[in-house]
Amino acid sequence: MEINRVKHIRDFGQSIWLDFLDREIMDSGNLKKFIEEDGVRGLTSNPAIFEKAISNSSGYDAEIASLSKQKTSNDDIFFGLAIKDIKRAADIFKPVYDEAKGGDGFVSLEVSPHLARDTEGTIKQARELWKAVDRKNVMIKIPGTKEGLPAIRKCISEGMNINITLLFGLPRYREVTVAYMQGLEDRLKANLPIDQISSVASFFLSRIDVMIDPILVEKGLDTLKGEVAIASAKKAYEIYKEVIKTEQFINLDAKGAKRQRVLWASTSTKDPSYRDVKYVEALIGKETINTIPMETLEAFRDHGQAANNLEDDLAKAKQVLKQLKKNGINIDAITQKLENEGIEKFNKPYDTLLAGIEKKRTRIKS
Repeated sequence: MEINRVKHIRDFGQSIWLDFLDREIMDSGNLKKFIEEDGVRGLTSNPAIFEKAISNSSGYDAEIASLSKQKTSNDDIFFGLAIKDIKRAADIFKPVYDEAKGGDGFVSLEVSPHLARDTEGTIKQARELWKAVDRKNVMIKIPGTKEGLPAIRKCISEGMNINITLLFGLPRYREVTVAYMQGLEDRLKANLPIDQISSVASFFLSRIDVMIDPILVEKGLDTLKGEVAIASAKKAYEIYKEVIKTEQFINLDAKGAKRQRVLWASTSTKDPSYRDVKYVEALIGKETINTIPMETLEAFRDHGQAANNLEDDLAKAKQVLKQLKKNGINIDAITQKLENEGIEKFNKPYDTLLAGIEKKRTRIKS
């Protein structure tokens, strides 16, 4: 019998996490099926995912009515709904977490995207969500913005598992690795253990190509189309390998620190001229994670080719990035713009979600 193509990815040391969550897949038992048949090792969520789940279903209406009697804000109602779903998903993934000895089996819940520029607000909400979910295999998602860096450090020092989201640029990624290690060091100074803390750094890939491809075409660099995001990811993995060999991390490793793995996000192909599993196939490699939406998982299950590709053509990846600089394209400025726009893109579905909850509350009252 032919091996499941998605499950085969694990043979090369990469974990597949699902970038999708709604109650239907949990009620139907399909989430367990993904774990057993496809080897899915974790799950991420974001405001857009919850917006689709809650706005397009009547399954949440009774709880919205109940929560409306206890809570006044739509934000509180949303997190009341989300926490329940995250707890349930975390329980389903708990056997994976146990089997992996804390290396996988995580479910992520994001702080409000409106807090992306608010350090203290992020820390406060992260604490509240961490306490409310109360699961060892949950990660709190914090945007990797400049303001998010001290929040990441503080939350790591307090023993939370943190998924750093909304990463685009390599300079910011280096800062994220430092924030993680500093958080662990702060915890050690307080004579607290660090061996149970996990963190991932999540790179948003396809959006890089969406923004830069038209610039490449304008400059006559068509051969670089669709290559920049993958080149950036390969360079990020090179940085990851550099970080774990630093004296700073080696000292933490001796105290039980876990490696902060890189996670490839936004791996669905936006350009229909590209292979629909492009960002999965090219970046399969050891000690990494790819969080993929349902349609990409199904595409890979059908025709994806699993191979250890992440460290192939490193010279080509470096050449792609050099070509950008040579032709006056500032990739760091572009990734900063993507970060700024990414915050707004997350705010929009979140605001739509809150408006949908308000609409349901009004209808229920009437």
